Amino acid sequence: MLVIIGGSLLVLWSLVAAWMLADLRSELRTALDDRLAASARMVAGLVAQLPPSPVPGGTPAPALTDVIGRDGLACEVSLLRGEVRMQPLARTASSPGLDDLPAGYSTRILGGKAWRTYVLQDGPIRVATADRIDVRETLLRDVALTAGVPFAVALAGSLAMLWFGIGGGLAPLERMRKLLERRRADDDAPLPAMLVPKELAPLVGTISHLLERVRAAITRERRFTDDAAHELRTPLTAIKTHLQVLRLASAGRPLAAGAKEALGHADDGVARMHRTLEQLLLLARLESDEGLEPGTNCRAADAVREAIQDAEAALGRPGQVLVEGSLDGVAVVAPCGLLASALRNLLDNAMRSAPATPVTLRAERRGDHRVSFAVLDRGPGLTEAECAQAVQRFWRCGKAGSGSGLGLSIVSSIAERCGGELTLRPRMGGGLSAELTLGVAAAK
Repeated sequence: MLVIIGGSLLVLWSLVAAWMLADLRSELRTALDDRLAASARMVAGLVAQLPPSPVPGGTPAPALTDVIGRDGLACEVSLLRGEVRMQPLARTASSPGLDDLPAGYSTRILGGKAWRTYVLQDGPIRVATADRIDVRETLLRDVALTAGVPFAVALAGSLAMLWFGIGGGLAPLERMRKLLERRRADDDAPLPAMLVPKELAPLVGTISHLLERVRAAITRERRFTDDAAHELRTPLTAIKTHLQVLRLASAGRPLAAGAKEALGHADDGVARMHRTLEQLLLLARLESDEGLEPGTNCRAADAVREAIQDAEAALGRPGQVLVEGSLDGVAVVAPCGLLASALRNLLDNAMRSAPATPVTLRAERRGDHRVSFAVLDRGPGLTEAECAQAVQRFWRCGKAGSGSGLGLSIVSSIAERCGGELTLRPRMGGGLSAELTLGVAAAK
């Protein structure tokens, strides 16, 4: 708005100023030419009132008189004697010689300088007046400067008033923008009351109404997520209970090989569905928030211990995780539950891909501000291209696989939310290295 209005004013006023300047220069030149003609007529009138000059052959003619004139102006008075002879009577001291000029106006180079001249012939009296062009141009420039400076000051003042006026009128919008910028994504409180011009009131009202609708949509989404989690957990728990009852009821009876295998597959399917449901709910909770509350820290050693216990208990493989390094007393910028969940997913992936070999969890400081958690395995590993795809949702290496395809996506989301980074790379000699890097919390 400032550029459009200010630019329009600047162009319009500049065109008007150029028009006025051209008209002013034309009027000044006409006035200066009229001054030359008026000066010549006045001098001719004065000379006509002098006593008659001596007749030819009589007493000698009067001597030539030099008159002191202003610099840049010249005048010569002559008396015509016959058709050719001309007797000078008086002239200014700075006159460049105006003898050979025709009657009327003309512009000539005399004495190396440009002059504007006027010659008047009144009977035997000839009067020539002249202005130097550079003096004229200096006068024109001074007049234009005198008229243009207030014009430019008025233009600058108008642009400044326009700047402050529009800025003050739109200040409520800027305050609202800063207020919305500082709000958390999960902050569904309405906008506070603020004083705005009546022209902006409809916009503020529309934004407030939009925030209310967004709040209602978020509330419905959270309610749906909670209800869906409850409704999905309930049948899964019931199916798992029925499978356990079936096992107990058939404990003393021989089962056919197909029935026994089907019962095992049913147990695995329920466990996989339960794990997928928990992963989906965790991913939904991660994406519903943005950033962390200030001061959300946890002890790294506690999160590592919890993740190892959960991963080994879930797969029934105690002692498969080897820990290298120690982070006692080190706090990281992440909620303890999220950090433990991220490490648990990394360990679960590594233990499933390398069930017959130990998995290493290497924890170490990286300088004064970063902490690295590296999970190393000797499984089939991934290529460089597969490492880039592994953080995508529901991606699994190969067509077969027992994972949900969400574990690494969740770890990547946790790292992004906590200001960290997840790096996957193949290991020399086979296997995969999954490294989670987070910031170190400031000491209190």
